[in-house]
Amino acid sequence: MSNTGDIVAKLWSLCHILRDDGVTYNEYVTELTYLLFLKMLEETKKEERLPKAYRWRELAKRDGLDQLDHYKRLLLDLGKPDVKDVLIRAIFTDAQTRLRKPTNLKALTAAIDQLDWFSAREEGLGNLYEGLLQKNAEDKKSGAGQYFTPRPLIDCVVRLLKPDVGEVVQDPAAGTAGFLVAADRYIKDRTDDLYKLTEQQGHFQRHSAFVGAELVPDTHRLCMMNLLLHGIEGGVDLADTLSPDGERLPKADLLLTNPPFGTKKGGGRPTRSDFSITADTSNKQLAFIEHVVRALKPGGRVGMVVPDNVLFEDNTGRRLRTWLMELCNLHTIARLPTGIFYAQGVKTNLMFFQRGKTDKANTKAVWVYDMRANMPAFGKTRPLVVEDFTEFEKAYGSDPNGGAKRKDQGETGRWRCFTREAIKARNDNLDISWLRDTEVEAEEQLTEPDDIAAALIGHLKAALEAIETLSEELEPNGAGEFAAEAAE
Repeated sequence: MSNTGDIVAKLWSLCHILRDDGVTYNEYVTELTYLLFLKMLEETKKEERLPKAYRWRELAKRDGLDQLDHYKRLLLDLGKPDVKDVLIRAIFTDAQTRLRKPTNLKALTAAIDQLDWFSAREEGLGNLYEGLLQKNAEDKKSGAGQYFTPRPLIDCVVRLLKPDVGEVVQDPAAGTAGFLVAADRYIKDRTDDLYKLTEQQGHFQRHSAFVGAELVPDTHRLCMMNLLLHGIEGGVDLADTLSPDGERLPKADLLLTNPPFGTKKGGGRPTRSDFSITADTSNKQLAFIEHVVRALKPGGRVGMVVPDNVLFEDNTGRRLRTWLMELCNLHTIARLPTGIFYAQGVKTNLMFFQRGKTDKANTKAVWVYDMRANMPAFGKTRPLVVEDFTEFEKAYGSDPNGGAKRKDQGETGRWRCFTREAIKARNDNLDISWLRDTEVEAEEQLTEPDDIAAALIGHLKAALEAIETLSEELEPNGAGEFAAEAAE
């Protein structure tokens, strides 16, 4: 295990202390975020961003009720609207501690002080924090997996789409900023940590290159912390992309995202004035696709995770796919294995497309890679790894926009090409499979109770979403929709 791995394990072990204080796993990571933020500002010599009374050493030296009361004041004051530092205000807005016992706060501050901070700095404080987020997501009890996309998947998408200096990279459902951090790392690896860039280019990369939105306040807090520790200042708003806030996000050269699945709470619809295809649906994943297309600059490219129903759902789903293939070149779909997400057993896909320079007939053919059939049972005992994407990346080729030479592997291979005409003959249904599907057999191989539960939950969620979709279509406006389509 690396030094960072050791530190993450030590930090995670502290959560057992806090469970006696009524602190849940997710709250524990949020609690740690407040404390680690203060400590990391000390370690990186950036404490001038904080009032002297609220720096790490002032907190850590105190004991008992004095320390706990001081900590509560600190959380309250650093999140006030008049705090000028935007990042500090974002991390501490509405912050409150779940700790009730002074001994637990002392245990946390003492343990954090005793960590091997020299090694953590050498390996990167951002890596330490990402390790902590991953640990939290892997723990089924935390429920954080819904905000955490597996890093091997993220890194695969980033390698294929090749983020470049000067590009605006957007994630409209940023979660803990996994895609944005990976894109930043990709660019830094090719520019000697930005040292090869001009001062102006470096400033753009740190302050303007990465943008997005995150709806959940606590997740946004973790997101901002993650960005800070990777040298990215801000960029992700606490906002609902499906509201007018989403219209204000900067247009993107590259959009990377794993948007939330399911329907908006209470059957709510998007409130975007620019939405025409999905304005009347509460289906979040369909609405996010409309946002993604509208958020792209001409020539902008996309890599995004979508559930299966996006590929086959009728009515709004079909109109959306037809519209997307007109405006964009939808060149690649990868059918992902089941069981790769920590908290949900849903079936997912990767979609890659590029916004056309015109609005007509941009998709000529769609290449589909099947990573799902005849694959291992992924889960706790067999996590997703980088090597699982090797053959797909080789088939995809070196052109980010799918223009590399590709060879159809036929009915026995995983990689096939379907013309736009062939897809049209399927009523623009993109849920295309040809290999014998052994997913059920794969699920039968699961042995971990957590993995079995995740698979069951996935099937139940899919069934509930199908019922909600059908209910929507049977509403009066849905009936009118059918009539209009029949008239066509």
